[in-house]
Parts: sequence; C-alpha cells; structure tokens
Amino acid sequence: MKLELWMKKIILFLVSQTISLIGSFVVSYAVIWYITIETSSGIMMTIAILCNFLPQIIISLFAGVWADRYNRKLLVIFSDLFIAAATLVLAILWLSGHTNFAIIFVVMAVRSIGSGIQMPAVNAIIPQMVPTEQLTRINAINSTITNVLTLIAPALGGVLLAAGLVNALFFDVVTCLLAVITFSFLRVPPTVSTNSPEIVGILGDLKAGLAYVRQNDWLRFMLIFYAIGFFLISPASFLSPIFVERVFGPEVWRLTANEIAWSLGAVIGGGVVAVWGGFRNRVFSMAFSYLFFGITFVLMGLAHNFWYYLSIMTISGLFLPLFTTSETTLIQEKTDPHMMGRVFAIINIIVSAVMPLGMIMFGPLADVMNVRYIIVGTGVLTILVAVFIMSNQKFMTIDTEGRPGMKRQSRS
Repeated sequence: MKLELWMKKIILFLVSQTISLIGSFVVSYAVIWYITIETSSGIMMTIAILCNFLPQIIISLFAGVWADRYNRKLLVIFSDLFIAAATLVLAILWLSGHTNFAIIFVVMAVRSIGSGIQMPAVNAIIPQMVPTEQLTRINAINSTITNVLTLIAPALGGVLLAAGLVNALFFDVVTCLLAVITFSFLRVPPTVSTNSPEIVGILGDLKAGLAYVRQNDWLRFMLIFYAIGFFLISPASFLSPIFVERVFGPEVWRLTANEIAWSLGAVIGGGVVAVWGGFRNRVFSMAFSYLFFGITFVLMGLAHNFWYYLSIMTISGLFLPLFTTSETTLIQEKTDPHMMGRVFAIINIIVSAVMPLGMIMFGPLADVMNVRYIIVGTGVLTILVAVFIMSNQKFMTIDTEGRPGMKRQSRS
C-alpha cells in the first residue's frame, strides 16, 4: 500500500525527533544521577531542576511568538544545534579537568533555553502535517515513541555514566547532529505570520496570545489544571531518585530500574491509547489519569520493598500516555492555527514555572523530612484534585464545545 504524502512527512519528522530525544534523555538521566550519587541532597537537586526549567520560562515568552511568525523548521534545527554546542562545551571542560557542579548547572540552563525555543515549534508542526481526524492517533504514536525512549535511555545512561559522564555528553552531541541532518530533508509548510518582524510586532503578538488565552474559558481551565497538577506531581517526579537512594540503596542499577519501570508502563499505555484512542471526552481522560497518578503516588510512598515499589511505578506509568495524548490533541483541535505556537509556549511556561516552584518547596523539605511523607501527602492531594475535576460538570463539558475563535460561542 502506497503511503500518503502526509504519512511520509510525519514518519520523517518522528524519526528525527526520536534521534534528538534519545540523546537528550540519556544526558538528563546521567546528570541527575551523577548529582544524586555525589550529593544525595534535595537542595542540589532543586538547583538542578531550577536550572533545567527557569530559562525555559523566560525564553518561552518569545518562543511561542517565533513559532507563529517564523520558519518552524529552522527554529527546530537551530535550537538543536544550540543544545549540541552547549553540551560539547561541557564535555570539553570535563575532559580538561573542570569537573564541578557550577559548570553543570550553567550548561543545564543553556540547554534549557534551546529546549524552550524548540518545544512550541515542534508541537505546532504536527497539526501542519497531519489531518485533524488523525491527530489523536499520531499524538499517541509520538507519545509511545517518547516512552520507548525513556525505557531505553535509563539503561543506556547508566552504562555511559558508569564509563564516565563525558561519554553521555558526547553521545548527545552526536545524536543532535544526526537529528538535524534527518530533519533537514523534511518539507514543512510555511507559517502564516504578520508582516512586521520588529520587536514591537513581536511584543504585540505576545500580547495577542495572552489575550487569546484569557478570553477562552477552556484554556484558562487548562492552565489552572496544569499549575495545580504539575505542582503536586513534582515530588514524585523529581524526588524519586533520592527516595530510592535513601530507602533502597544508592546503586546505579536501582536508579536505572526506577526510570525503566515508569517508562515500561508508559510504553504499554501508549500502545493501548494508539489503538484505543482514549475516552471520547479528553478532559475526563486527563482527570482519570490524574486520579490514578495520585493513587499510585500514595502506594509508592508507602512501599518498603523495592520490587513492590517498581511494580507500582510501572502501573503509574500506564496512565501517562492517556494524559499527554488527550492534552495535546485537545489543544491542537481547539486552538486557532495562527495561535498554536503561542498557546503551546504558554502551556510550557506553566509547566516550567510550577515544577521548579514545587521543588523550591519540596526539595529543601526533603532534607529535613522523610521523602516518603512528601510523596504520600502530595499523592492524596492529587486524588482530591482529580475527584473535584471529574465531579464538576462545567469542566467535563469543555471538550464537547466547538473550537473557539476568540470567545466561546453560546449554544442556541
């Protein structure tokens, strides 16, 4: 059967992103584990998270506008090269004997800037190439690929870290270059933009994007849901390596198994969503996933046996693809195309802001309080938020409304 043109394009796009992501994941795991093993400090982990997220907040204010005004293909390519250059500098410094945490944190911040530029452009490119009726399936496939990589990357990261952090750094540089070469063969439709590239025009576009979000009820709901949700998820997400190191042991294989367990569940869940498509109501899908995140966080925090802990971690990962696929598809379907980059950038700003805020609170707290109590407590709060969303008819009907222009249209 001959592939349609859009299928060929999305396959090439997914291949390039797969190559790029595997390198980024390997470096991320290697660096976080290096910090965990060397310091076992919640404060040091908090600094690392802040360096990884705060620059994205600042650059995302403009990255969404750039994704809506300029060539998205070039934005993706240049941001990949920018990240590769920063990683290469760290590798060279490491080889020359400059092995201190300050350098790691600076390079993490620089890489974060590149990621902040790239993410809105990548998310906005997909609906340019894929028919609307195929968005859910393609987003599910994309999510599954990402989860497969998070299954492979911890093992690969553990092997490279055991041989030296610099090996993981060079691996990322090579994959970035391969991703750029692959992506360069892809033809992306031009972006519809305004005529004025001046800074005043960019600031005007940014203001218009913020107004678009403010005047759409469903987007305001998404931002609030994200802000509360990701704040409560941050301890289970970022403190799990410290939890494993303190409760079960500091061996690299345990930290690797911790990540693999979650990713294995996510891979299975992604396959199910790709075939099934999720619930018809995507807001319900998100709240349903969030409910089980809370339940599994509580069970993880109460675990005393490492293999039991891993089994719960795997079950928790099952619900990630349902959440991410529903969220991404909802935004892509209901957002005006010329606002797509800005909306994804604002969502990225929320995630990039609240998770570091969570770590500012929970990271230092982990040095004076049992991490177990933090994970269990936030798990309970996560359950309560999910139940509130699922029991609120206003939230549950968001996905049944037509795509807004600037204000939601009332039904006759």
